[in-house]
Amino acid sequence: MSLKKLLAALYILVILAMGTATIVEKYEGTGFVSTHFYGTWWFSLLWAALTACAVIYIARQRMRKWNLLLLHLSLVIILAGALLTRLTSFKGAMHLRMGETTNEYFESGESMMDRNAKKLPFHLRLNKFSVRYHEGTDAAADYISEITAIEGNDQTEGLVSMNNIFSYKGVRIYQSSYDEDGKGSVLAINSDPLGIPVTYLGYALLFFSLIWLLLDPKGTFRRLLRSELLKKGVLALLVGLATGYCLPSSATTTFPKETASHFGQIYMLYNGRVCQLQTYAYDFTRKLSGKSSYRGCSPEQVLTGFIFWGDEWSGEAIIRVKGGKLKDLLQLPDYISLNDLFIGGNYRLRQYVEEYYRDDLQDGLHKQAAELDEKVQLIMELRVGTPLRIFPQTTRGKTEWFAPNRKYPETVPPKDRLFMQNCLGNIYQEALVGNNRNVNTLVGHILNFQIRNAANRLPDENQVKAERLYNKVPFPTILFMANLTLGFLALFIAICRMTGNKLSRFLPPRRSSPILYGMLTLSFLALTLTLALRWIISGNIPMSNGYETMLTIAWFTLLLSLISYGKAHIVLVFGFLLSGFFLLVSHINQMNPAIGQMMPVLNSPLLSVHVSIIMMSYALLSLTFICGITAFALRITHHDRERFMQQQQALLVLSKIFLYPGVATLAFGIFIGAVWANISWGSYWSWDPKETWALITLMIYAVPLHAKSLSRLQRTQAYHLYMILAFMSIIITYFGVNYILGGMHSYA
Repeated sequence: MSLKKLLAALYILVILAMGTATIVEKYEGTGFVSTHFYGTWWFSLLWAALTACAVIYIARQRMRKWNLLLLHLSLVIILAGALLTRLTSFKGAMHLRMGETTNEYFESGESMMDRNAKKLPFHLRLNKFSVRYHEGTDAAADYISEITAIEGNDQTEGLVSMNNIFSYKGVRIYQSSYDEDGKGSVLAINSDPLGIPVTYLGYALLFFSLIWLLLDPKGTFRRLLRSELLKKGVLALLVGLATGYCLPSSATTTFPKETASHFGQIYMLYNGRVCQLQTYAYDFTRKLSGKSSYRGCSPEQVLTGFIFWGDEWSGEAIIRVKGGKLKDLLQLPDYISLNDLFIGGNYRLRQYVEEYYRDDLQDGLHKQAAELDEKVQLIMELRVGTPLRIFPQTTRGKTEWFAPNRKYPETVPPKDRLFMQNCLGNIYQEALVGNNRNVNTLVGHILNFQIRNAANRLPDENQVKAERLYNKVPFPTILFMANLTLGFLALFIAICRMTGNKLSRFLPPRRSSPILYGMLTLSFLALTLTLALRWIISGNIPMSNGYETMLTIAWFTLLLSLISYGKAHIVLVFGFLLSGFFLLVSHINQMNPAIGQMMPVLNSPLLSVHVSIIMMSYALLSLTFICGITAFALRITHHDRERFMQQQQALLVLSKIFLYPGVATLAFGIFIGAVWANISWGSYWSWDPKETWALITLMIYAVPLHAKSLSRLQRTQAYHLYMILAFMSIIITYFGVNYILGGMHSYA
């Protein structure tokens, strides 16, 4: 076997080993794959053999470009750092109660039966543990341990919190967990004095070499940008999209829209943050019906209907039932009422829900029963007022929010207690006689009560305006319909133009190009506004969940398309289609659009940079997939072979223009994420399924960059086919991990 074939075989084996491990982890658990895959001698040997073969191959090829040599050297250094970490580091956990001093810790990876205490060369004392909350909520913002490191007569004070490390004598101490009574803390212990510096050196060299690779005037990437083939490219057209809405007859009894809207201005603690009731009303209505309104009723009308006229609304067919075994078994229509699930006082879902939770039955029938039961419980809880945490009380600087059915603590003043107990009842009495003016007055009393008791911790005026606008205008839904429609029509016209079809004469490029560019710009601005609104509302960069990351990928796709317009007009077609698909995915009910406070460990600038760069990479690599699809579509429809070959070459050049920065940003994103993880919990690489598949994706997309050594990928059709298949790794990394394989990065 030649060295090249051996290198290719080892490369494939490493990818297969990592991919297999993530699947096995789904069924056997993290501990199993740590012991039988990632922690084995053969896995390390496989990486070592791959590295050795690569070094020998590069030496034989007599690589002369310094940026390429530096790039490959950085990868070797990173792997050397990983080896040093494995051979010389130790990590574990130390439990401390307040006032306690100890130097004992337990190593990570040991079972409870095999655990033997290890000792640090110094002692630690926990002086105080505290939890800092987001203002006006009971959502934790940070966990803080105040400690003292003691070595002989020397004592050093330190503070440990999420994203804040205390280092002493080469040992780094992180905040890991805490006791339920708030009087104890669990600290993560990590010592890696050799592996981390070497690994970070590799990261720095990698960053520098990738930047050099993209900026080198004599490099392949800059040569691609100057290619004459792009100037002979093609573009598509623009078509408008118009949709209309009609409002059927109104549902059963509820407040008029104006009164319900005023009621929706009441603040509440929802999903770990303070927001107006309007937001909960939208989520409540969408959760039940899959729509933002019901029979002409606004979300606030639906919510107040269930609150004050619950018996009547229990007969409304507002609950959406997805197709599946349960729907067929119980013979349910597409929409049912709450009453439809109760026959003679018996709950029709009881058996299936109990089996789902008690016996852990995870088949489609029981999952659908659990999803439907969740909607039922949502209504039941609302009818007794459990989610309506609208009454704030501030004691000793901490604000708690109470629902009307809660037992209030003794610290609540009698006057406030009476108001909280009777307020909604008074509104109900006024509603029964149709006195909406008095209802508005009572709502004003609640708002005044909240302002007086929330200690200025309510959202500011800009946040309120942003959230109300965001709730009322479904920007992502409108944009996905518009972008997909425009994208498909533009692609159709582009293919007609490429194949010389007569239809292309009606829309010459000089007319369609400026219009398309203008529409894509409007779409970009609208999506920018959407992300800005979410940022204002939550106070966090909008990348904290699956819904937001899909919006961010769409945003980067539009941005890259607008920037690339001058090089090749066809990227506008790609921009419409890709952004439309990403926005469509964000619209799927499986994604959770609720805006909440982020976990303390996730509230880091490094994490935001990590996620945004990864999203940019996915957008770039997705464009290579579209180039491949377009190339094969042209192969089926072409008439002029000479023109077809020119178009194929142009698409190959365009694809590689996206590939180079796509791979570079993916590498940046992965290793910035590793630095963040090391800062946050002391381990820059944990073999979590998401980071493992991100590495697999990087390795797969790095292959076409070596086309000079791989003769088959020098053929246009083979290259495009590879890029289409490579996109499957992104699908697995994003959807496969999030919703099937699981792990720390999962959004599901």
